[in-house]
Amino acid sequence: MNGYTQDRVAYLKRLRRIEGQIRGIAKMVENDEYCIDVLTQVSAATKALEAVALGLLDEHLRHCVVQAVAEGGQVAEQKVAEASAAIARLVKS
Repeated sequence: MNGYTQDRVAYLKRLRRIEGQIRGIAKMVENDEYCIDVLTQVSAATKALEAVALGLLDEHLRHCVVQAVAEGGQVAEQKVAEASAAIARLVKS
């Protein structure tokens, strides 16, 4: 079971909203709308995706990593390394 399972419906709802934002941005580009307006919408969509990513990361740390650390051993080290790599990817983006 994944850490976000309880909030899966909420995550899907947020992702569908973001999907709509992206379609809206594509429509703006198709309609040759003002650059700054398009960039503003790109920024909003980016922030929305970042919020989803941070929520999933939080769920992962609270559920998967905590459980693995409680079990200890190689699995714990692997989960901590995965979380660290995910954090590094989020910080880079």
